[in-house]
Amino acid sequence: MFYEPRNGHGLPHDPGKAIVSPRPIGWISTLSRDGIANLSPYSFFTMLGSNPFFVCFSSDGEKHSMTNARDTGEFAVNLASCDLFEQMHRSSVDAPAAVDEFVYTGLTKAPCRMIGAPRVAEAHAALECKVTEVNQLKDIEGRPTRQFVVTGQVVGVHIDDDYLVDGYFDTVRAGNVSRLGYMDYSILEAVFQRTRPVWKDE
Repeated sequence: MFYEPRNGHGLPHDPGKAIVSPRPIGWISTLSRDGIANLSPYSFFTMLGSNPFFVCFSSDGEKHSMTNARDTGEFAVNLASCDLFEQMHRSSVDAPAAVDEFVYTGLTKAPCRMIGAPRVAEAHAALECKVTEVNQLKDIEGRPTRQFVVTGQVVGVHIDDDYLVDGYFDTVRAGNVSRLGYMDYSILEAVFQRTRPVWKDE
């Protein structure tokens, strides 16, 4: 089949998110201007570069994580893992801005070193980020959309030593969770290695 997204797909459910998957989950923690902690998962999240280390998440509308990050200039990304899945999923609730999702989910706040926002103490890894850009995406006609992309430079990295094996972060042991399409998720259970080809050896 072929379809133009602007004209609809004719299927029972949108296949786009299933095609562009698996996607890492950006479990974003922020502080509001009033000092209220917010914690929410974002399925539109990725790493943009390693030197400098950039990550970004996209918000459909001006949700709390986006506005807090924009207002304070910082956010943390907590690793979504299978042992914390229920708390991560619970934190996706559309709670009012006055609700502290750390309290709501029963998770523990841990202080960050480089930013004021808290991180999830139980997470096997966390990234401390300072906002570099907040962009409202435009469509091909140049019209503003509801999509806001928050880009942050990672200024601090926390890793639970139990998940470092011979100097490598063990993603299988950590049980990284990713987002698929529809209501589907996946857990990383196996990895394989392949070195990049070198042209002169071809």
